Amino acid sequence: MKGSLWKMLGLVALMAMLVGGIAGCEDEGPMEEAGESMDQAAENAGDSVEEMGEDIQESAEEAQN
Repeated sequence: MKGSLWKMLGLVALMAMLVGGIAGCEDEGPMEEAGESMDQAAENAGDSVEEMGEDIQESAEEAQN
């Protein structure tokens, strides 16, 4: 009986930690926001380079014709 009480308390404690951990992950901290900003900047830079490459390719094709 004593062992099952400790198992039950352990299970309740584990569930509380899991719920607390999940709830804590919902709030974004300043480092996560900074990381997302850096990701967005890198994506925008990649898009710009891709557009520039397409423009150069179009210009080269027009120059050949």
